[in-house]
Amino acid sequence: MSNLPIRIRAILVMVPAILLPGCFSSHPENIAAFHRPQDVVVTSNEYLMLPPDEVEIHCTQIPEIDGQIQRIRPDGYISFEALGEVYVAGRTPAQVANDLEAKIVGLYKLDGDELIDVRISAFQSKTYYVLGQVMAPGRKLYTGRESVLSALATAVPNPMAWNARIQVIRPSGVAEVPPKVFQVNYNRMRKHGDLTLNVLLQEDDIVYVPPTPFAAVALVIEQVMRPIARAFTGVYILQTGSDLGSGNVGRAGVGGRGGGL
Repeated sequence: MSNLPIRIRAILVMVPAILLPGCFSSHPENIAAFHRPQDVVVTSNEYLMLPPDEVEIHCTQIPEIDGQIQRIRPDGYISFEALGEVYVAGRTPAQVANDLEAKIVGLYKLDGDELIDVRISAFQSKTYYVLGQVMAPGRKLYTGRESVLSALATAVPNPMAWNARIQVIRPSGVAEVPPKVFQVNYNRMRKHGDLTLNVLLQEDDIVYVPPTPFAAVALVIEQVMRPIARAFTGVYILQTGSDLGSGNVGRAGVGGRGGGL
């Protein structure tokens, strides 16, 4: 083995470690930190708006603002020509509607209750993440109603995914407190309808889809061998270019030893 190239020896050393089971730090009891969709009623009125969310104002008695869509500015405000600026960052749609109503009652004579309806037209400020072996990895917009199942159905695990060992991670944000991590079996969810571990996600949660052990080995081999393949490709291109420049290709080409047609 000492005569093998360094990169090949590295692969042989890493393969057993990759194939070892139980390499994840999941804790089944950590699911207690998550809510299940059927246990929690989540509506947009509970969503705290932040830049750059967009809000839509409905007030049929005031055409000047009815139907307006406003993107929350970086300073947390939206503004209207007649009503001026309204601070909305960190507030719910219902709270902003109350603030707007307090402003308009002094300017307009209106009838009825609940004069203004504020809705979120674009969720942009909060995110969660789906990473690993999925077709569409990365940052996902959070609306407050995403679950593990909906996240995976949107991101779509690829053929290299280890569907039985998907990790759901809730970062703690505090150095002394470890993150909450538990494992879900996506095969049971989609094939048998087992939704006992289908929890609601929160802002900044991570759903990690690992590769299967053999896929992990293939990825390591690819990572190690890619620079070697590129090096040989570069040598071939240089050699071919040298032959073209010297005319060797033409002499050995069409026409054989007799030359010409």
